[in-house]
Amino acid sequence: MEITNVSEYEGIAKQKLPKMVFDYYASGAEDQWTLEENRNAFSRILFRPRILIDVSKIDLATTVLGFKISMPIMIAPTAMQKMAHPEGKQFLISTVYAFTFETLSSWATSSVEEVASTGPGIRFFQLYVYKDRNVVAQLVRRAERAGFKAIALTVDTPRLGRREADIKNRFTLPPFLTLKNFEGLDLGKMDEANDSGLASYVAGQIDRTLSWKDVKWLQTITKLPILVKGVLTAEDARLSIQAGAAGIIVSNHGARQLDYVPATIMALEEVVKAAQGRVPVFLDGGVRRGTDVFKALALGASGIFIGRPVLYSLAAEGEAGVRKVLQMLRDEFELTMALSGCRSLSEITRNHIVADWDLPQPLARL
Repeated sequence: MEITNVSEYEGIAKQKLPKMVFDYYASGAEDQWTLEENRNAFSRILFRPRILIDVSKIDLATTVLGFKISMPIMIAPTAMQKMAHPEGKQFLISTVYAFTFETLSSWATSSVEEVASTGPGIRFFQLYVYKDRNVVAQLVRRAERAGFKAIALTVDTPRLGRREADIKNRFTLPPFLTLKNFEGLDLGKMDEANDSGLASYVAGQIDRTLSWKDVKWLQTITKLPILVKGVLTAEDARLSIQAGAAGIIVSNHGARQLDYVPATIMALEEVVKAAQGRVPVFLDGGVRRGTDVFKALALGASGIFIGRPVLYSLAAEGEAGVRKVLQMLRDEFELTMALSGCRSLSEITRNHIVADWDLPQPLARL
């Protein structure tokens, strides 16, 4: 079957992966309302294309924290990629850097050193803060020594959201895999539990006291810029900047934490307005089309991150699948720019879209 869009990989991955693994990747929290809303909200934003503009040359290139990349589409941190494919991380390394860069998860099944050894490239490191701060400090310094360029601090997980699929499946990391970054610290394995092994792991290891002062503490142990990942409100955007964040990622953790929070595309503009251009604002969650990328940039995002499409394509076709996902999104985004009359990212503006919240409420309900 010829795959023509990113979303088609999900069905293939569902057929190929063990149920426990697919459900872990695919499911959201509780009623999964936000999981659906992350996608549905994009459909409530329409285009206002401009015509008769010479779009024979289109430039998708941009910079993120001073690093130039070929397009504003980046790879989000996703845990345990080797459940999708035994050589998942190695495939991603060779594929991603032809296009953009990725953020390595703390809970990856490849270590920061293994990833760094694959060759040059821009890499960010996603961080969970453990109760043992020595573990955190050691991990951050390892990432810095390995050449990672920034820390993406996940701030929405003092406890793990209630993921009912994981509870039913009694999810745990397969015995042939470990959380490689913690292997030498006796934290690389996940014990089986009566419900979710990951929930038990988080309850035992992740620090619930994490607060704004810890963003400042991180700045005392690393010179790397810190992105705050998990911001959904203007208030927290302002506090992130006050705490010294170099950037903000609007994220609801792939709808896996608190259900009934807004879709990230709905929260984006509020956060962008609060940031007032002082730091870049990025978005993850629900992006499946190049049109979604355009809409996010029109609402003020400096770029977007994709997660599940990478995992599904990796499970379906390995390296070729990931490469195709990135190419499809790039091609769709470029086409959207052309048909909207935009030749560079700087030409994408709020005037190129209209959202349902811009309309009088009776019209918005039509």
